[in-house]
Amino acid sequence: MKIKPLDDRLLVEPVEEESKTSSGLYIPDTAKEKPRMGKVVAVGTDEDLQSKIKEGDKVLFAKYGGDDVEMNGSTLKIIQRSDILAVVED
Repeated sequence: MKIKPLDDRLLVEPVEEESKTSSGLYIPDTAKEKPRMGKVVAVGTDEDLQSKIKEGDKVLFAKYGGDDVEMNGSTLKIIQRSDILAVVED
């Protein structure tokens, strides 16, 4: 199955954050927040959005933004342009 987002939407694979604090303590899964950063898997058909964000980019998105989608055993998010906060550059 392949998902191609439409209009001003992105298909994003959420990236898990570090599970250890700077002092070396491990954070249990029950205390973690949902990921807010992800890797772009596909970009919608909006030409302006395609010129700013490419597949493989990392983006920061709103805490409660997007809809979860199950695909090939992993959870992805479909996120609207208005929920994208920033492109993360390494």
